[in-house]
Amino acid sequence: MTDLSWTHHLQSVVSSQEHKGLLESVLPTLIECISDIGTALRRSHHVSQAGSANVFGDDQLNVDVLAENSIRSAISRCPFVVAASSEEDPIERDAQNLREAQAGDTPKEHYTIAFDPLDGSSIIAPNWTVGTIIGIWQGKTALKQPPASKQVAAVLGVYGPRTTAIVALRVPGSEPKCIELGIGDNDVAECEIIRPVVRLAHAPSKTRYFAPANLRAAADNEKYMSLISHYIQNKYTLRYSGGLVPDVVHALVKGHGIYISPVTAASKAKLRRLYELFPLALIIECAGGKAIDPADGTNILDRPLGGLNETAGLVCGTPDEVDFVMKTLLD
Repeated sequence: MTDLSWTHHLQSVVSSQEHKGLLESVLPTLIECISDIGTALRRSHHVSQAGSANVFGDDQLNVDVLAENSIRSAISRCPFVVAASSEEDPIERDAQNLREAQAGDTPKEHYTIAFDPLDGSSIIAPNWTVGTIIGIWQGKTALKQPPASKQVAAVLGVYGPRTTAIVALRVPGSEPKCIELGIGDNDVAECEIIRPVVRLAHAPSKTRYFAPANLRAAADNEKYMSLISHYIQNKYTLRYSGGLVPDVVHALVKGHGIYISPVTAASKAKLRRLYELFPLALIIECAGGKAIDPADGTNILDRPLGGLNETAGLVCGTPDEVDFVMKTLLD
């Protein structure tokens, strides 16, 4: 694997050799894959229905299939990844099915990957920013594992005018780390660190941002409407694209923000816990923020996964902003 300064940067915060495969193989493989997807998207001038649907009933686009296949192919060549599932194919499968597996060849250090290959595909046709969401779990499964300790890393690939990635790392015995990378067209060799530390700022913030998902739910929910009114009356800046990845990354880059995807009587939970919420929550926490389930106020990473198809809402961002939202919604 290429000698990379960003992997050295992450290695500097990991005190043991127990996660050498994660730093030197798994993460570089995924970053190279994000580079490949970004390049392929720029060449995919026509976005169209693929003629198939995932198990959730969502119609698949040709770019969904492209991203899914790219990630599956990449991790099949990484010996430290033993299982994987995705929002397009939510069954944990052997990740090494493209290699001839030999009995007992699973390395002592091994991981499970859970990913949303192309989040925001509904806004890709007008050429808006979309992303890839990836969670990396220690062990052979993500099911019934404590997310706060077993999900040891997460990656957000961001495909816009540039291709970038947010990488979070939280392994036992080491300080959490969150960085931003710039990714070139020629795989990991052109990666460089944009921000060695991604951190949400402490209050007060000069400019305050809010991203209200499913805004029409406010018409039927007084508490959500009161939140929207609060942001307008207090002159917050609206930054909402309809894409989960760019809206959350905006807050991380600016150092302030609140993202709200509420759960109301008329608006059920839609976000997949394993493929979207867990990786995002790890990144937000590593950046000094909070990620909360708006249904009950618990941390997203508190509750283990009972099934691969579980959904929830999301409130995440700057800690004081999250606390205010939860007080408003739950009181």
